[in-house]
Amino acid sequence: MEIVVIWFRRDLRLDDHIALSKAITYAKKHEYKLLALYHLDPFFTEMEMDINNEHFFQNLAHFVKEARESKVYVHLLHDDVLRAFQQVMDVYDIKAVFFNEDEVGIGQRRDKQVTDFLDKKGIHVSMWQDTHLHGARDILKADGSHYQVFTPYYQSWRKQEKQPVIKVDKSFFRSGHTICDESLSQKGNDKLRELIKGCSRKFDQIGSDKAMSTLHHFIQKRLTRYHEKRDIPSVFGTSKLSRFLKTGTISIRTIFHSIYEEALYEDEGRETFIKELAWRDFYHMIYAHYPEMKEKEINLAFQGMKWNEDETLFEAWCKGETGFPLVDAGMRQLNEEGWMHNRLRMVTASFLTKDYLIDWRKGEAYFAKKLVDYDEASNIGGFQWAASVGTDAVPYFRIFNPTTQSKRFDPSGEYIRKYVPELEHVDEKWIHEPSEMPIDEQLKSGCVLGDTYPLPTVDHQERRKKAISLFEEAKQQ
Repeated sequence: MEIVVIWFRRDLRLDDHIALSKAITYAKKHEYKLLALYHLDPFFTEMEMDINNEHFFQNLAHFVKEARESKVYVHLLHDDVLRAFQQVMDVYDIKAVFFNEDEVGIGQRRDKQVTDFLDKKGIHVSMWQDTHLHGARDILKADGSHYQVFTPYYQSWRKQEKQPVIKVDKSFFRSGHTICDESLSQKGNDKLRELIKGCSRKFDQIGSDKAMSTLHHFIQKRLTRYHEKRDIPSVFGTSKLSRFLKTGTISIRTIFHSIYEEALYEDEGRETFIKELAWRDFYHMIYAHYPEMKEKEINLAFQGMKWNEDETLFEAWCKGETGFPLVDAGMRQLNEEGWMHNRLRMVTASFLTKDYLIDWRKGEAYFAKKLVDYDEASNIGGFQWAASVGTDAVPYFRIFNPTTQSKRFDPSGEYIRKYVPELEHVDEKWIHEPSEMPIDEQLKSGCVLGDTYPLPTVDHQERRKKAISLFEEAKQQ
């Protein structure tokens, strides 16, 4: 039987899906049947389960169920990726494979491996850029080189026309043109059930319906004040859409165009949010041009940095036991929910690299395990920015003061109290610096320093001086 394969990956939806739409058009034109598949990569299925993986696999299970109900049987193949495709070829005559490509990281390497394999078999490969408003090589300078600073990139990005929402002909699913071969998917079905059974937590904010309702609620309730509220972690001021973009249960095009179609009028909130979408494209572009940036600093001057290797301090950061309330609140939110407010991502990353002087790569890897919205390019870019070693990064001598950040963005301590219950009854006067509390206040609040809640693990002013010295030493070498 002659077939066209649609290969799903981080695009778990049936709407506004470029590769799916193109695959249907191709199948109709040549009168081929359509086979949908998802490759369960042993690299991910066999690793220790953490919040990130649990969230993704639950989204995958939800998508597979919904797709099959829509007459799209998503075949789950659990094997080496080339052997997985060979399994399909052993049964069917594959004429073409359509998928939305990865332009960076491990996904890009896998795509090249599969493309080379299929090309040698004489199978037509059709790759599409679907995950970003603009691909890694869409926004370039006049001389063809890439941008390294966000502002001029954004100015160019803003002028470029954005691709419209893609219509998918779903009538094709109901006309008997899709393949359902349960025997082909049995091993993968069993593996996914095993993974879901092994999850320690259940997520309810998953799937395309939740993504769309989250988007509409954001536009109607929070978009106009987004620029005012997005930096305050105690209020629900952000979009909460990043987790859906991570799994592709909603497309970036749908978000962009809905912002314009549903917003009542142009305002600063909308423009601020649009700029955040551009930042996502910017870091993706940077990663494509610096494929080693997960392991190496973009700024050559800091590639030989002598980072602190104190595992006790690193563990304190991971657990949210640094003695700095805002930092601890952010890390505990991450550990509990698999998500952290963006302001706190900057604060905690800065604290790790500038106060603890610990290698940014260790923080990036920890976030990778915990964040349900983990985006490799944005996370690496964000950590290199905070550590002052990346492109367009904060200057190394500008160092976040965690106490000042706390007073500015959580003045009443509402956010801190939510995630650091030891400080729940501490007076607002001391909430940002509990170590300054007199002993009678400690007893009154039920928070005894060094017992109930840790004393500051470092002296910020002292570490600030040490950080600047460390960076200046690296520059001179």
